[in-house]
Amino acid sequence: MRSPVILIAATAAFFPTYAFQLPFKIPFFSRSTQEPLALPEVQQAETIIPNRIAIIGAGAAGSSAAFWISKAKERFGVDVEVDVYDKNGYIGGRSTTVQPYGDESLEPVELGGSVFVKVNKILWRAVSEFDLELEDFGRDDDSVMGIWDGQEFVLTTGGGSLLGNWLDKFKILWRYGYKAPTKTQALVDAMASSIIRLYEPNAPVWQNATSLLSELEWADVTAQTMAEYLDLHGVDRRFSRELVEAATRVNYGQNVDEIHALEGMVSLAANGASTVKGGNWQIFESFVAASNATLFLNTTVKAVSRFSASGPWMVQSSAFKDPRLYRSIILAAPYDQTGISFSTKTPLAEVKKRPYIHLNVTLLSTSSPTPNASYFNLGHGHKAPNSVLTTYDGLRQRGHSEPEFNSLTYHGKVLTKDGEKRVNAEGAEEWVVKIFSKQRLEDKWLEEMFEGKVGWVLRKEWDAYPVLPPTVEFPPVKLAEGLYYVNAFEPVISTMETETLAARNVVDLLMQEQYGAGLCKPHVVEDGEAARELDDDFVYGWDC
Repeated sequence: MRSPVILIAATAAFFPTYAFQLPFKIPFFSRSTQEPLALPEVQQAETIIPNRIAIIGAGAAGSSAAFWISKAKERFGVDVEVDVYDKNGYIGGRSTTVQPYGDESLEPVELGGSVFVKVNKILWRAVSEFDLELEDFGRDDDSVMGIWDGQEFVLTTGGGSLLGNWLDKFKILWRYGYKAPTKTQALVDAMASSIIRLYEPNAPVWQNATSLLSELEWADVTAQTMAEYLDLHGVDRRFSRELVEAATRVNYGQNVDEIHALEGMVSLAANGASTVKGGNWQIFESFVAASNATLFLNTTVKAVSRFSASGPWMVQSSAFKDPRLYRSIILAAPYDQTGISFSTKTPLAEVKKRPYIHLNVTLLSTSSPTPNASYFNLGHGHKAPNSVLTTYDGLRQRGHSEPEFNSLTYHGKVLTKDGEKRVNAEGAEEWVVKIFSKQRLEDKWLEEMFEGKVGWVLRKEWDAYPVLPPTVEFPPVKLAEGLYYVNAFEPVISTMETETLAARNVVDLLMQEQYGAGLCKPHVVEDGEAARELDDDFVYGWDC
């Protein structure tokens, strides 16, 4: 992808699906109701519980959970097998790529989680450890970004030249004032300093996100909408409802007066977003490979049962005729989306139903260098921006129609894997365009938007990320003795990086409770011993 003017990595990155560069610096700151299947009751006296852990889900959370277990095994000498199940035929979950035209000779395009930044220490370290190649996600010199309110552009920036950069800053200062970006930066700075604690040797282990938020002093941040939070801190209303809302809509499909403030702040991520050449899924594939876990792809887990408080967990899946027995289970997928039937002698901890944003992703190629200017009510001779973000404020304040999409972004030329530009049957070069929208965009709409110059089209519908309203209640990490839930953290922050952090927390908790071990052995400071000096690259879990 090639980004427009604001760099945003929800990274989804912390779960980035998109990125764009602000013209000023903001640092870093992605119950099943079906009847249970009839399974044979297993008596503890007749069954030896195997030293085996099941991980359900092979996305960022599940793949990294397998890797963290392997680290614990290595450091503590724990003898445990690990099985990883996924209903898909690939590792990576919501991080996956496709080739334009389905042509394997062409450079792949990210369909899901797209970028991450250096402060995402686990992903960044993985790239280094697994010898993967990073690509810069900086903007093109000719990129122009516009924020569209459904009727007009409230802001356009870009152009690539030094004059353009200064003009961008001037436009923002003229429209929003000096205090809006500087106050917002200060708020993000404060949260950035807090999240670093999750990478340090004394990183907290939590059974509920509520306690973690209290420890990091974030409880009040998740209890307010992004709009309320910025209003309270005196940030210009237009800045939050236009520029910041463009970030929350492109990253999470939610407006600033809907999404909680912590996730809103995550949308305003750091400079220097990157992506793995060939696809970020390679990180998660490498996690599984390094773990030596047994992998079951294209495998549906149908039921999870336990008939005795001290007996084995039983997993029934499409991979085996009979249930497979486990000592512990890690659920690394959204609870409501698994379709798993849970049957236990004692009730599981409650996981309230949580809706997800249903997102339509449209990928296409076009030989049109910009979208159709007439769609955006631009006069003759004007060009439309090649990256269009949106705000709901046209409807909120002026009664305009809501934009028909969340974002429309050109992501560079269609390239071969050798780096050559591909040309279509008419001999024209093509660009890759990605569009996020609430509704399906029909062929007729695409033909109008790109003046009939549409080549390849691929549509994908995701339940991309949870609906994230203000809240002070979160799902439990531990659903029952030996049953752990990684995605309990997703209502706090939903990104690729935080999925790996949450998986690390679950593994630390599981190893402590089930094996008397952990992820790292505690370091006891002897009398007179100097405090350890940690370098900036220290990452708890990778390092101890």
